[in-house]
Amino acid sequence: MGLSKIETFIVDLPKRRAHNWASKMTTPIGSHLIVKMVDDDGIVGWGETPAIATWGGSNMRYYGETPETAAHLISHYLWPAIEGANPTDIEAIHASMDASVKGNPYAKAAVDIAVYDLAGRTLDVPAAALLGGRIRDRIPVCHSLGIMDDDPALEEAEKVVSEGIRTIKVKTGVDAERDVRVVRKLREQLGDGIALRVDANEGYRLVSEAVTITQRMVDEAGIFLCEQPLAGARGCAEVARRLPIPVMVDESAWTTADIIEIAELGAIEVISLYVTKPGGLWRARQQSIVAESVGLISDIGGSIEMGIGNAANLQLGAATPIAQLPSVCPVSAPAGSRDGIAGAYYTDDLITEAFALEEGSLLVPDGPGLGIEVDEEKIQAYAR
Repeated sequence: MGLSKIETFIVDLPKRRAHNWASKMTTPIGSHLIVKMVDDDGIVGWGETPAIATWGGSNMRYYGETPETAAHLISHYLWPAIEGANPTDIEAIHASMDASVKGNPYAKAAVDIAVYDLAGRTLDVPAAALLGGRIRDRIPVCHSLGIMDDDPALEEAEKVVSEGIRTIKVKTGVDAERDVRVVRKLREQLGDGIALRVDANEGYRLVSEAVTITQRMVDEAGIFLCEQPLAGARGCAEVARRLPIPVMVDESAWTTADIIEIAELGAIEVISLYVTKPGGLWRARQQSIVAESVGLISDIGGSIEMGIGNAANLQLGAATPIAQLPSVCPVSAPAGSRDGIAGAYYTDDLITEAFALEEGSLLVPDGPGLGIEVDEEKIQAYAR
């Protein structure tokens, strides 16, 4: 049952529209590394990483990765360290990867996801069972509006609400007046029944600036959550002390050590929990346990994954008690398989069947491993 073969593919999916945020205004979404892993019995596991060069922590704490750097590290370092390993020995696999490469969690996450998929298929259980078991079978969807003009944002918001979405995230942090204006217009158009949150992706520079702008959005639009208003956990904690709503950290919450630092700073109540930032499902579950122990809650965050990575997001959310908030998990679907734009960021996908969306929530796949089947012809069609 040892790991016997690995292949990597850099895939570019067609986008429904541009999706930008303050720290990523030029690089398009949807250029991800896909991993195919095979064991001695021919069982296949799939992994994905949405590595982005501009994505990292403050003060060079975490460096940006790319699909190309991840592919190189996997083929030259990570795979030689784990080839032949039993896919169910997940902790040992991580120890071997960490001994061969420092950091680079996005490369490790692609391998980790494929290992979980393969192990789950081997044992005929969902990946969530290997993370402690399901506590929920669905994840409420938060639809993300990238930094875009007012009218397209309002039009899209109205459409996704008509399709059952109850929470909308607005990307902010580039133009303060635009930030306040667009959330005010959204509240006026959508009414009080829709929850609004904002995410500046470290876009504001000063604590005072972040507090002033966010307080205006609270007063004029009733937002319920402010995500990563500026760089660094210390500044975010100071913002949180001055606001009447919770502050979530994302770029400042990558590891269990980060969670301890956040707890010591106080004031921050929410983190964005990723599969990829800590280096895969194994490390993400560890991170969530530490976060739970210090009283934090989370959503399931990500970088607009394709269906493989999104399935990993859902498996993590299903098994994680603190993942209580609606999450930006895409409604992954191959072309022509669903109507509507709620949670849709691509016009096609690599999976054979669309994820099920019911009353604004994604149902967690219940098949073995990630619970999905991959269309390898699509991978070849979209691979570079």
